[in-house]
Amino acid sequence: MLLTLLGFGMVITFMTLIMTKRLSPLVALILVPIVFALLGGFGGGIDRMMLDGIRKIAPTGVMLMFAILYFGVMIDAGLFDPIVGRILRAVKGDPLRIVVGTTVLAMVISLDGDGSTTYMIVVASMLPLYRRLKMNALSMTCLAMLASGVMNMTPWGGPTARAASALHVDAGDIFVPMVPVMGVALAAILMLAVFLGLKERRRLGVLSLPGGASHPAYDEDGPKSLPEIEADEELRRPKLLWVNAGLTLALMASLILGLLPLPVLFMIAFAIALVINYPDLAEQRRRVVQHAGNVLSVVALIFAAGIFTGILAGTGMVESMSRSLLAIIPDALGPYLAGITALVSLPFTFFMSNDAFYFGVLPILSEAAQGYGITAVEMARASLIGQPVHLLSPLVPSTYLLVGLAGVEFGDHQRYSLKWAAMVCLVMLGAGLMFGLFPLVGSAA
Repeated sequence: MLLTLLGFGMVITFMTLIMTKRLSPLVALILVPIVFALLGGFGGGIDRMMLDGIRKIAPTGVMLMFAILYFGVMIDAGLFDPIVGRILRAVKGDPLRIVVGTTVLAMVISLDGDGSTTYMIVVASMLPLYRRLKMNALSMTCLAMLASGVMNMTPWGGPTARAASALHVDAGDIFVPMVPVMGVALAAILMLAVFLGLKERRRLGVLSLPGGASHPAYDEDGPKSLPEIEADEELRRPKLLWVNAGLTLALMASLILGLLPLPVLFMIAFAIALVINYPDLAEQRRRVVQHAGNVLSVVALIFAAGIFTGILAGTGMVESMSRSLLAIIPDALGPYLAGITALVSLPFTFFMSNDAFYFGVLPILSEAAQGYGITAVEMARASLIGQPVHLLSPLVPSTYLLVGLAGVEFGDHQRYSLKWAAMVCLVMLGAGLMFGLFPLVGSAA
């Protein structure tokens, strides 16, 4: 019980401090878990826990570092200029079209299952436009995150593979029946985009774009960026557009096929991209320096999150929290475990990592559900419902990348997005029951 109280107390304290802006996420991720570990009497092993957490998250940190550098070089070289130009011509100065365009772009790019890639491309493409028209960037971060949360349920996205591994079922058996539910969720996100876009249109009206749509990285104050990427026409490499596009497609294909670990793929791709586009050594150094600020701000948060998760797991708080939450489910609700799993996946995946939920909690729930005639594959599908809320968790590295690139506060993003993420999850729950992906009541009830 003490570990459970410490675990929930640590997460709630962290959330309170960053949402009230008493501490920055970087400082809170480091200091809050240390304080709670000391309060729990774990001072003797705290160094090992922190290092274990950092080691586990290090590949993610390396991947994000080189991913930011790679896409920074691609943006400098102008790879996304044709896409952005078409979007700008289509949306013109209408906030409604801009918000809907943001959502569609995020859905398409999220097909690769990597939230970090989605966020970098969407923010690079759309943030200058939001700034130019003085639109609320939180609507952009919210909709990009929701699109990524739904599309992340592809077999190569992560959660589906974890659920399949934990319950020893085929990932295809989980995913294929989920496609209609994902379609319903995407339709709900598009409806939300229309709603938020209409609000922006009422607030701002339909505006004309200063300077036209040909220079999307500029506004009335001069060049804008990702947010610090300079829009220097001398950096553009229009003759290498198809070379860069081919390199990026090859990278995405390699990510999906798993030819090499993600950090290695991005390291190799960055090195090739830098040599192809900027063979001059002095210019290569300038490109790295130009993007170093974004790299540092994001990667520092990733390693700080490693301390948080290391202490959360090393002290046994995660295990204690999951067992305490499972213990409060009465036996009479056993036949409803599929729906209950879908509902509890919202808070469970918010308060703990996907690994802790899918490998620690889900097998226990699934074992209990089988006594009521609910199969493992049905429980696996139900467990995916909470993914849009999961991406708001302070334990998700890519979310720090999103808010960092968009220049918004993490707490503001959470406050703005939480209700919409919960709504999308409930829509998926209803659709899952309607399409029979998992039963409302077990067959053996």
